[in-house]
Amino acid sequence: MTYRSGFIPQPVVRFTGERDGRGELLDGYLTSFVNVSRVQPIHSIDEYATVLDDWLYVLSRLGFHARHVSLYGQLKVWHRRQVAGVTLMFRHLDLTLGDIVLLWNIENPQRMAVDLGTGLERLAWARTLGNWRELIFGPLAGAAPASTLDSLRTATLLIGNGIMPAARGAGGVTRRVLGMVAPEWVRLGVSNVVRSAHHYWSTVTPLIAPWPVVVSSIEHGINDLMQRGSARQPET
Repeated sequence: MTYRSGFIPQPVVRFTGERDGRGELLDGYLTSFVNVSRVQPIHSIDEYATVLDDWLYVLSRLGFHARHVSLYGQLKVWHRRQVAGVTLMFRHLDLTLGDIVLLWNIENPQRMAVDLGTGLERLAWARTLGNWRELIFGPLAGAAPASTLDSLRTATLLIGNGIMPAARGAGGVTRRVLGMVAPEWVRLGVSNVVRSAHHYWSTVTPLIAPWPVVVSSIEHGINDLMQRGSARQPET
């Protein structure tokens, strides 16, 4: 059954971004970003190639010359429950932009689909290869450590969608993200960062909670984590 098909911009949260020796995210990686994808059922490998050809046209309109775009990876088939597939990555010069996946039903291989995806922020960065922090955080780039800005940006997306901090489930992800925010920066206020992030996410999909509610929830959540941490400290 096909639930959605076509061009799908989707904000996502992932903790798989590459980091340096200090644990800081490398340029080009974020905990939360907009996954821009094209997903659709197909009936033949020719259609898979057509989707790739269409993407080369889109990239060329964005300023990426096709002769600088290349595919790489392995044709090894992976399996996940009832689905099998092959994943190829594509890059512009030396910068990986995303992947294109061929999927099929294991019991009925004629049921195929293609999933082509890339990060919107990484795509924007690849056009100029300018300062990554300034691209993502704008005039707030120097207001706090990048890890704090990244965490507040992610917390805004989660809480803005109604995923409040909790001990288990999806709320556990929100609590984990808030735990990455340096407490001293919260004391200075998070309003400007949250308002900026809220506006950004809202251009992709409307958020349930308005930004003042998100600010209050973030401050309360971090204060709660700080109090829990203090309570666990041994007395001297």
